[in-house]
Amino acid sequence: MSKQDNNIFDVIIVGGGMVGLSMALLLARGIGQDSGFKLALVDGQKTGQNVVKRQRQRPPAANENISRFSPRVSALSHASQTLFESLELWQTSIAPHACPYENMYVWDAEGTGNINFSALDIHQSNLGHIVENNVITEALLEALTLHTNLKLFNESQVSAYQAQAEYQTICLEDGTELQSNLIIAADGANSFIRQEADFDIRSWSYQHQALVTTVQTEKPHNFTAAQCFLRSGPLAFLPLLDQENEKDSQFYSSIVWSCDPEKATLLMDMDKAAFQSALQEAFENRLGSIQDSVKRFAFPLWQRHAASYVKPGLALIGDAAHSVHPLAGQGVNLGLLDAVSLYEVIRQASDKGEDFSSEQVLSRYQRQRKGHNLSMMALMETFKRGFESDDLMIRWMRNVGLSFVDKVTPIKHQLMKKAIGL
Repeated sequence: MSKQDNNIFDVIIVGGGMVGLSMALLLARGIGQDSGFKLALVDGQKTGQNVVKRQRQRPPAANENISRFSPRVSALSHASQTLFESLELWQTSIAPHACPYENMYVWDAEGTGNINFSALDIHQSNLGHIVENNVITEALLEALTLHTNLKLFNESQVSAYQAQAEYQTICLEDGTELQSNLIIAADGANSFIRQEADFDIRSWSYQHQALVTTVQTEKPHNFTAAQCFLRSGPLAFLPLLDQENEKDSQFYSSIVWSCDPEKATLLMDMDKAAFQSALQEAFENRLGSIQDSVKRFAFPLWQRHAASYVKPGLALIGDAAHSVHPLAGQGVNLGLLDAVSLYEVIRQASDKGEDFSSEQVLSRYQRQRKGHNLSMMALMETFKRGFESDDLMIRWMRNVGLSFVDKVTPIKHQLMKKAIGL
């Protein structure tokens, strides 16, 4: 297979979300533009060549400040921050628009159990950062435009996938055919590549929907992430920072409210005033009144896990390989760790002259990541099932457990370090 053909590549990445873009930038930077290494990124969304920077000139009216924020955010761990620092994106492009959270408070709304985490307890300045997803994707896209060894196919849906003896082929909806030694599927929880390649997958619905929006509160969040476990499901308030309005900078939060479909429909159908009142009551007025909110979005929650992450010439990363409940905000962090692991496997194999697209080499990535991902998924499932139970004994045990862990410093510190990626 000659790479003189413009549509023949060493690696094709399918999916232009945070994980796919990070994978592309790692390979574009790490393998080297002078090595002849050719990359392609295929994304069904409108991205890339017409990168438009976020509009930072905002309306001056105070009641319009809330519209500055994107509804989808991520809680980036220290490990994810380290990745973006290595890509030289953190200080200049991401950190200025990120909100560090220094404390995390979790409580059981059905009982008395609670636990408080503080960054100071483990000698850190923060526990992580809340960042709008589009801040990250735009920083990655802008960096990728500097690399001539990457070709971007944006607004390009994959319509077919075929595994050949020596290479992989994908066809785009416009008829374009692309070939490569290795395809990396980063195309999300409903991955087309995963389905077409016939990966076995274990999945089930949580019977929950996640409702997300941005709110303005009466009281400042004081750089604290808060989560309460309600009978209907977990409700999280994630702090945001308005960098352009210092006076009111701590009065905005992104919320994620996971609840059964009936409750979600009820909340989505409420007018703004009724929804804000319901949210304020559910959160026990911890931040005072909910003074404003923007459009709400809801999406179903599923757990998925592929039995294998790799086949010859094919690897799954991020949500294409696994998806978890958002109650601990670990989804994107797990996906970014996948990208780092797979990049290191490819780079080391390339340095040794090995065939990095072989199943033997790709299995090294699977061995590094599968156990960690499964353990995190099991932990999230335990939390979810434990806090949704109405059994009196389980309710008593979870309240005692929260209070016990809060008092036992070594256990709490280990949990904190594990969660933030130290």
